[in-house]
Amino acid sequence: MAQVEKRGGLLRKSSASKKPLKEKVVLMYDEIFMTEDPSKCSPRFWEELFLMKTLCALIRGVHQKNKSTSGFDIINMLMGFDKAELCMKNLMESLDSLLCAEGSESLKSLCLKLLLCLVTVTDNISQNTILEYVMINSIFEAILQILSHPPSRREHGYDAVVLLALLVNYRKYESVNPYIVKLSIVDDEATLNGMGLVIAQALSEYNRQYKDKEEEHQSGFFSALTNMVGSMFIADAHEKISVQTNEAILLALYEAVHLNRNFITVLAQSHPEMGLVTTPVSPAPTTPATPLGTTPPSSDVISSVELPLDADVQTSNLLITFLKYSSIVMQDTKDEHRLHSGKLCLIILTCIAEDQYANAFLHDDNMNFRVNLHRMPMRHRKKAADKNLPCRPLVCAVLDLMVEFIVTHMMKEFPMDLYVRCIQVVHKLLCYQKKCRVRLHYTWRELWSALINLLKFLMSNETVLLAKHNIFTLALMIVNLFNMFITYGDTFLPTPSSYDELYYEIIRMHQSFDNLYSMVLRLSTNAGQWKEAASKVTHALVNIRAIINHFNPKIESYAAVNHISQLSEEQVLEVVRANYDTLTLKLQDGLDQYERYSEQHKEAAFFKELVRSISTNVRRNLAFHTLSQEVLLKEFSTIS
Repeated sequence: MAQVEKRGGLLRKSSASKKPLKEKVVLMYDEIFMTEDPSKCSPRFWEELFLMKTLCALIRGVHQKNKSTSGFDIINMLMGFDKAELCMKNLMESLDSLLCAEGSESLKSLCLKLLLCLVTVTDNISQNTILEYVMINSIFEAILQILSHPPSRREHGYDAVVLLALLVNYRKYESVNPYIVKLSIVDDEATLNGMGLVIAQALSEYNRQYKDKEEEHQSGFFSALTNMVGSMFIADAHEKISVQTNEAILLALYEAVHLNRNFITVLAQSHPEMGLVTTPVSPAPTTPATPLGTTPPSSDVISSVELPLDADVQTSNLLITFLKYSSIVMQDTKDEHRLHSGKLCLIILTCIAEDQYANAFLHDDNMNFRVNLHRMPMRHRKKAADKNLPCRPLVCAVLDLMVEFIVTHMMKEFPMDLYVRCIQVVHKLLCYQKKCRVRLHYTWRELWSALINLLKFLMSNETVLLAKHNIFTLALMIVNLFNMFITYGDTFLPTPSSYDELYYEIIRMHQSFDNLYSMVLRLSTNAGQWKEAASKVTHALVNIRAIINHFNPKIESYAAVNHISQLSEEQVLEVVRANYDTLTLKLQDGLDQYERYSEQHKEAAFFKELVRSISTNVRRNLAFHTLSQEVLLKEFSTIS
């Protein structure tokens, strides 16, 4: 049998060699020592290397074996409580020094892995008492330095961003978190752009993976089978191309948008679409499937390159990348983790929709983009061709995303919370348009139609939905969106004919509004639990009913006089335009007001659970993605 020998750190067959076999790790360290000793440049290289690995293992091991032990006892066990402050000060200073120094990238990677290990040893990071020392001995500036320096950002940006997102969430509602304070006042352009690039690359990689799988399905056997038997399996096909989401990077985006107003400018920073270049690599070790994705795109596999600026290259930005990501993860909310991911996307959009500067660039006519959102496969519609997408202000893509969500999630497991957030985003955008008199050229009919169909769904499933949800809260929000258009539409709809079309849609779908009025009137006159909620909808319908009751008799009279059994749209519009003057509407207060987003008062439970889940999966991934011997070998075998 052929023997093996070492060549360039790899093993190959050789019939001549009779050398004894060595373990692979021994061969790798032999390779390191055949070149210049790395400790010549960094005298404590080996101590740092093995100490950090031993520390990761020690911290994980102690916590795993003592899960019920208090945080103070863990600290006492690891280093002695009386020495803990000094020990942790020295450790954090050493880590900070290594992260900021010109030195081994492998050591920097291990520093971040050790810090992530420290942060995530407990599922609930706020119960991790060791982090008090990480708060006192801040490494915030070291993280910023990594993000602002392109070479460091490419190597370590992902871990740095995830680490920062987790540290920001340590006891954020209970005490003053210095990482929150410092992140909120960062104004260095290079640092903020660096953070944005890391987030954009991670989201872009997700979008790319999804697109690849989608194309694979469309060209494969399953697609052929679906074409043969029709579209009955289309929902199953969609589920099979789902890609593991990345809540860790999404949390980082949320914290940046929510805490730092300067980061809003990063959302709109234009750049060519990122290309992702792949190079062949050895197969990755099999890891258990995790419910929440926190694995970074590997720097060995994926590198972000900027495409040349020419007429054929689509200009993009972080917001576009995020909208595409949202359009994918919001398609399937049946899975609990994707439901949470979709919720976080809508929370981020809520923060954006409330920001004055964000609204300014969202509605800027000079910033037009072609945004190819992913649309859920549905039997009654064809997939839109990418090349036919128009270039429009970014707010159009946000509205498209909201309309897409509205029309695709009317199902038995009704995501009420997501629908409420979706309608709130639309309302806040309309409030800005009304305030600033922005006349947006948008296909408003698609929104109106989606809202009316949602009302019809609520009424058709009244009994089932009322057993779980207060559907009148959502119904009131929808009715008040129509009231916004009726009361203030002349200030933000693009043309007078758009306002006419609004009235036409209300009149055309009058039966839906009549049925809604009957339902809420029935419940508001009964002494039941929904009396008050239904009464609010009854009062909100006053102007819609006034429009229906005013125009319907006139339309019927016009048809009778002209002996027409069914009027065309243009004939109905003619009647509408001729009878505006005699229409009386009531002024409704507060339509352009809304309650601003508040995390602490309404979302604390959601974020605690989200961070717990992210922490669990970061810890799990650390066990499989610690610095490998191959990386060390690659780094030091090139030293001359």
